[in-house]
Amino acid sequence: MSPAEQNPATNPLQATSPEKDAAAGNAGPAKPSISAYPKRRSHKRWIFLVSIIALVVAGAFLWHYLSGFESTDDAQVDVHLYPVSARISGYIQKVNVEDNQWVDEGATLVEIDPKDYEVALARAQAAFDTSEATANSSNIDVPISSVDTASLLKSTSSDIKNAEAAIHAAEKRVAADHARILEAQAENVKAQDDVTRYHLLLAKEEVPKQVYDHAYATAAADVAAVAAAEADEAAAEQAVLEAHSRLTEAEAHYEDAQAGPQRVASTRAKALSAIADAHQKRAAVEQAQLNLGYTKIFAPVAGEVTKKVVVGLNVDPGEQMLTVVPLDQVWVTANFKETQLKHMRVGQKARIELDSNGRTYDGHVDSIAGGTGPIFSLLPPENATGNYVKIVQRVPVKIVLEPGENSDRQLRPGMNIEAKVYLR
Repeated sequence: MSPAEQNPATNPLQATSPEKDAAAGNAGPAKPSISAYPKRRSHKRWIFLVSIIALVVAGAFLWHYLSGFESTDDAQVDVHLYPVSARISGYIQKVNVEDNQWVDEGATLVEIDPKDYEVALARAQAAFDTSEATANSSNIDVPISSVDTASLLKSTSSDIKNAEAAIHAAEKRVAADHARILEAQAENVKAQDDVTRYHLLLAKEEVPKQVYDHAYATAAADVAAVAAAEADEAAAEQAVLEAHSRLTEAEAHYEDAQAGPQRVASTRAKALSAIADAHQKRAAVEQAQLNLGYTKIFAPVAGEVTKKVVVGLNVDPGEQMLTVVPLDQVWVTANFKETQLKHMRVGQKARIELDSNGRTYDGHVDSIAGGTGPIFSLLPPENATGNYVKIVQRVPVKIVLEPGENSDRQLRPGMNIEAKVYLR
């Protein structure tokens, strides 16, 4: 109670006098006592205090609620787009999908005319078959060449020994024939002397004619024996020459046989070259098979097809033919102010509201970008200037949906949404 209320002299409401009491009695019904006014003011005071407390409590609850989440309307639906391009050049003969059609992973989207690649595969296969046959033949030649070389070395070595032995034998025959010549010549000289002597004795008729004739015949035989011995010696000498010729030929063959290992190495190198060529031809066949397989373009993921090509176009390698949008793999990129990230953590619950249908989706914070949006732009801002003005930056936050939230595929890339992340 205020001092004015406690002092009757200063408070006219509490002042009493007979005149006022009489006037009050004459005025009509009795009025409440002045003491009731403090009670009414006390009730008002309590109501005011209760209201203040209620407002404080409500404000505390409101502050607690508002500080329990961060929200932003700068958020969009994102997804990895899958551009489908040609890996070979060719003529598009068939397109199996329409725009905005849903396709499953692995579905055939576009077909390129395969005739040229079928011919290329047949040509590569024929070249590979020929190369493989050559390689197999070369592999067979290597062991045969090795065996032939070893046999030739042994054979020529044996021929050299045989030729040398033949030379020694022929030289011995020459020596023997020469000795027989000398013996025949000695006998011939004796026989000629006998013929001369018997001829003189026959003239004197000291010996019968038969003795002379026998001596003459013997001398003639000795002359023939000398001639025969000389012929044998000449033949033996010719045999020696032939033996030397065979030795020379055998030595030449042996030297040629010694080059056999080099020929084997050359044959082996040719075989390896043929095998390498076969491998190259096999690689060409595999490439031709791949190119033939590339004539059919399959969907890399399940999703909706957009911006498809039409039949009749000629495409080049790397040329984009359509895009597949996997609507089952969308997420939300919410750009929060840097001042809103103080208590934001990975894994916190999030709720997003789609502008197109007003529906609410549940999710959670998957990750926070490593920098603000402008830092990844083509020309990032340069703050090291004299006219710098601090501007609150925004940081992209990736929010992924809980399983089954987008089962109707209403979330489409690029749609605007409102995102709210609960910090508690």
